[in-house]
Amino acid sequence: MTAEARVPGIGVIGWGRYLPEGRLTNSELAARFGVDDDWIVQRTGIRERRIVGPGETTASLAVEAGRRALEHAGVRPDEVSHLILASGTPEQLSPATSAFVQRELGTAGGAHDVNAECASFAYGFVVAAGLMAIDPRPILLIGTDTHSLVVNPEDRDLGVLIGDGAGAVVLAPHDRSWLQTWDMGCDGTKVESLKIPAGGSRLPASEETLRRKLHYAQIKGNEIYLNAVRFTVGSMRRTLEAADLGPDDVDHVLPHQANMRIIDSILEHSRVPRERLITNIEYYGNTGAASMPIALAEALDAGRVRRGDRVLFAAFGAGMVWVTALIEWGAGEPTEWRS
Repeated sequence: MTAEARVPGIGVIGWGRYLPEGRLTNSELAARFGVDDDWIVQRTGIRERRIVGPGETTASLAVEAGRRALEHAGVRPDEVSHLILASGTPEQLSPATSAFVQRELGTAGGAHDVNAECASFAYGFVVAAGLMAIDPRPILLIGTDTHSLVVNPEDRDLGVLIGDGAGAVVLAPHDRSWLQTWDMGCDGTKVESLKIPAGGSRLPASEETLRRKLHYAQIKGNEIYLNAVRFTVGSMRRTLEAADLGPDDVDHVLPHQANMRIIDSILEHSRVPRERLITNIEYYGNTGAASMPIALAEALDAGRVRRGDRVLFAAFGAGMVWVTALIEWGAGEPTEWRS
């Protein structure tokens, strides 16, 4: 579904990121899987990743990123109207991971999770715009994932891709929306392409599921590659058409940092100039729902994204789901929300 913003304005007033200190290099993985470093780089574009250590979890990474974003925005936790936690690797099945993060940060208002897998952060951005239409106070949106904890250590295809991390933004009202147009979709016939079969109501955890290692993620790599490119390119086209713009009108494209081969193919087919790509996959790998806010925070800290720039978010995830969103950075003026 493609749409154009008709809600009160929403903008980013603060951001933060948190990466675990643990590093996993290609040399370590090459030795584990019997390949060489160049093989991994050529297939993924990744040279190293950050991996959680003992005691670190999806929620603990989110807390650090969220705290940094609030401090950057100058917003107190009790001024937050809602906390949105975007992730595909929840703290546990119940309660929602957002409840754990809310407890540590002490945010006011509501809290809920968005699980659109690797597209969760971009989904959460659009959801936040809708919430702000009914409550114009700050929203804390956090993308966080620890996929290294759900990947079979013997799985070469996923093992070379995965990293852990978290990124966050604070959203606040502006007099006109930064979110110009967006497109969201899902093709549930592709649910078998990437999944964690056991641990839910469909196949509860048991000794048998553990023995068969069904609690680990499973991927059909070629299917994911083809559908990720097809769905994302189509969604980008619809989002730009809704804004009456073309690929050359985009100043930056910020994709989900899944795999450099997928990103390259999306750029080629969408015809967005390569120099407008924001990526950091070389240093962090695929950090799932955290990949976009981490890359966004880095680009903002580097001064790469400036007021008036058009930024195109483009994400896909297991399900399969996809979402693109066109942001006019810094559009409008801040609206006073403090009473």
